[in-house]
This record gives sequence, C-alpha cells and structure tokens, in this order.
Amino acid sequence: MRKKRKNNIQGLIFMAPAALAAIVFIVVPIAYAFFMMFFNINLLSGTRTFIGFDNFGKIISDPRFWAALRNTTTYVVVVVPIQTAIALIMAALLNSKIKFNRVFLTVMFIPTLTSSSAMTLIFMWLFNNNGLIVNQIEQLTGIRTQFLTNPDLALSVIMIMNIFSTVPHFMVVFLSGLQDIPTNLYEASSIDGASKIRQFFHVTIPQLMPILFYVVTMGVVGTFQIFDQAFILSGGTGGPQNATLTFTLYIYQLAFTSNDMGRASAMSFILGVIIFTFTAIINKVMKADEMNG
Repeated sequence: MRKKRKNNIQGLIFMAPAALAAIVFIVVPIAYAFFMMFFNINLLSGTRTFIGFDNFGKIISDPRFWAALRNTTTYVVVVVPIQTAIALIMAALLNSKIKFNRVFLTVMFIPTLTSSSAMTLIFMWLFNNNGLIVNQIEQLTGIRTQFLTNPDLALSVIMIMNIFSTVPHFMVVFLSGLQDIPTNLYEASSIDGASKIRQFFHVTIPQLMPILFYVVTMGVVGTFQIFDQAFILSGGTGGPQNATLTFTLYIYQLAFTSNDMGRASAMSFILGVIIFTFTAIINKVMKADEMNG
C-alpha cells in the first residue's frame, strides 16, 4: 500500500510541470477569453464594460463576418478533400513496387520543411502581376490573368499553396498506415478475384479508416485556423474586397485593428464551436472508434 502511494506521488510529481504549463498557457487563457467575450474591452485605455451577448450581435451584423465565413468554408471544402486524396494516392504509389529515387522523395518533402511565411512569399512572387505563373499563362493562352488583385482568384492562390505544402506530411502519415496493413488481406481478396481497384476501396480504405480520420480532422482544424498566409498575402487587410478574409484574420482585425478584444474573444468562441462541431460530425460519419473499418 505504501509503495503504491509512493508511486502515485512520484507520478504526480513528474506530471506537475506539464500540468502546470497546460493550466497556465491553455486553461487560464481559454477561461479568460470566455470571460472577456461578455465585455466591451478597450486595450489601450484598459476600460471594461459588461454588455452581455451584445458582442455576438455585433459580429452577426458585421459584413466581414459573413465574408470570413464564406471564405473559410470554401477553403475547407476545397482544400481538405483535395489534399487528402492527393496524399493518399501518392502514398499508395510510394507503397507499390514502383521504384522512386531518394532524391525525388527528398525534394518532394521540402514543402513541409519550409516555413509558411517563406512559402507565402514564394507564391506571391509566382502569382503577382509579373510573376512566373502569370507570364506562363499569358504565353500559352494570350490572356493576362491577375490573381492577387482579383477577388475571384486571390483565395485560390492560398488554396494551392496550402495543398502544396501539406500533402507531403499527410502522405507520410498514410504511407505508415499502408505499410501496417497485413499482406494476407490482399492475397485473400486476390484469390477471390478482386481487382486492384476493388482491393483499394474494400481493403485499403477500411484498414486506413483511423488514419483517414486523423488526416481529415487535422486538415479541417488546420484550414479553419488559416492565418499567416492570408495575412501576408493581403497585408493584413483580407483583400481584395475581403476575398482572403478568414476567421482567424477577422479575429486579429477585431483585436488589434478595431481594438475590440471583447468581440475578438466572442469570435474565437464561435470559431471553437464550429471546429468542435465539424470534428464531431467527422467522427460520427467516419466512425473513428471502429478500428480498421
């Protein structure tokens, strides 16, 4: 009994630093943000006035909120399926008998190692009015396409950039899952006359379901929290015409441009609810708790 108590005390001592850090840097900020969303707070003057749920009403009546909702939803719906599909296909190719040069694999993984800020600057250079991509399109089609200044195309640049930079990471995750699938499952399905395509959909996908849930969930959470690319590309404005305004950039503008930390906290709470809801839906649809399909 004394030895068990001693082990428990030792365990608590080892856990204390991590638990303290989590409380100080996660629990306390979340609790304080929840508290602030019911107040009108001016950061410069330090004044605070209780206004109840008025911050939520101001957010709903703000056209920028609906622009951020439209842009972020479009971003999530387009980016997550594409990056997941490409990563899975590339992982399947790497896991096949096709031989790939190690140099090619290393180069393919470079986007994941590059900071998002540097990647954004590279894509801004590629897609600006005199960029490489714009010039190539003009040479091929005779049409000069403006990406960064066109409200209909500016968000697509961020989408392409995110897909390009995240696919290698998710590809490695899928590859690790593919290599853990027992080969006898493929042998049995082959004896039953299943083609490679049927094996992929009826053996590979069900076996990868827990990993697929992880990839989709992380993709959804990451895309809902997109900030630095939109901030750098638009200079913090969310332009042109709010075309690149995302939820997190909108929160930044409320807090540090409009100097309204109360509304920023309320918007953060709304974003948290949206992410939690989407994650719960994904968990329900994909049945992540049912291992290996």
